[in-house]
Amino acid sequence: MTSEFQEPSSSSSSSSSSSNTHQWTHDVFLSFRGTDTRNNFTGYLYNALHKKGINTFIDDELRRGEEISPALLKAIEGSRISILILSKNYASSSWCLDELLKILECKETKEQMVLPVFFKVDPSDVEHQTKCFGKAFDELVDKVKDEGKMQRWKAALIDVSNLTERWHFSKGNESELIQEIVQRVSLLVNRTYLNVAKYPVGIEPRVDDVNSLLSIGSNDIRMVGILGIGGIGKTTIAKAIYNLVAYQFDGSCFLANIGETAKQESGLVHLQETLLAEILRDTRISQVGNVNRGINVIKHRLCSKRILLILDGVDKLVQLETLAGNCDWFGLGSRIIITTREKALLANHEVDLIYPVKDMDHNEALQLFSLNAFKTEKPSENYAVLTERAIRYARGLPLVLTDLGSELYGRSIVQWKSALDKYEAERKRKRKVRKRSSKKIFYKNSK
Repeated sequence: MTSEFQEPSSSSSSSSSSSNTHQWTHDVFLSFRGTDTRNNFTGYLYNALHKKGINTFIDDELRRGEEISPALLKAIEGSRISILILSKNYASSSWCLDELLKILECKETKEQMVLPVFFKVDPSDVEHQTKCFGKAFDELVDKVKDEGKMQRWKAALIDVSNLTERWHFSKGNESELIQEIVQRVSLLVNRTYLNVAKYPVGIEPRVDDVNSLLSIGSNDIRMVGILGIGGIGKTTIAKAIYNLVAYQFDGSCFLANIGETAKQESGLVHLQETLLAEILRDTRISQVGNVNRGINVIKHRLCSKRILLILDGVDKLVQLETLAGNCDWFGLGSRIIITTREKALLANHEVDLIYPVKDMDHNEALQLFSLNAFKTEKPSENYAVLTERAIRYARGLPLVLTDLGSELYGRSIVQWKSALDKYEAERKRKRKVRKRSSKKIFYKNSK
């Protein structure tokens, strides 16, 4: 079989994943030229997707008229993934080309995945409208005589030809290609989204910063640390990144609260088993028995897989040595993200790429606090002074802003003052205790 599949080179967007909350009506929309592939490749692909339980839309009606039907537009908008079967006569149909325009629009506006299959046509012929594909396009253009529409179609064909995730099939075993497509689609539709934050204020620029360190398009293996004090948003950032890029890997795993889990009996072994089960997508993974055997199993099973592994809440070096001891445990292109409060821990594990999470600036803090305290992005006028007081108390920590805002929601001004007085007094008391403790330690050491 002469086929080519290209992986995506990098994340196309760093926005908070709206696709994880969109209510899709279909998993897959199939766009194809009926006379070319309805009764062969496309038909077989549809049946294979259907057998896998993948909700797939296929237009079974004969297409009449020049305008794409409203029902078809709705089906495209409601599909999580569009698969384009670009065959030699695809561009002879204005209907197919209008579908393509709509699909690329949904890619931008709804974060829809677009997977083109260049079926017995070369991607360069689609891009430049040459050879048999170009001949079909030219014949359509002569009939339509609409310069504006022709230019939009040309731009769309160029765009789809340059998508990084695609298949190119020229000859060979079609069933192998169908199996490969179904496997990829299954991975995409079954992916689990993590709950990031009710109000994802300030997350996007921080995710962008981490993504620049990850450089997912490169084929090396990287460990990246997300460093910061408790409550600053390390886990939230890691979750957002997971939702954004996990689909680009052969397997992925988000191990939460590692420090707490590791304290439990056989905690590290349990973490190793969870890692293997999630990345290999096999709940039947047998117990690894002990930590040393678990290390060997991870290295053996994952050394050729391109994986995304997020180790959240790491507080001891042994946790890293047990779960991701070295980059060569994993396949080329793998990314390991570690969230921790301990800079020395990252240094000891030779993690050089580190993102120190930034405190929220005043505008971000005001917006996040207000959304929790008032359910709007700005405070009520009579609460403005108290809001500033609360923001100063939170010191740019998203967790404090969220918890404090939620606690004060719906309360009176008197209750706000009382609560803030109590929290500020408690902070002063703790500061005095710490100072006394520091003096005692200094005096003891100087004796």
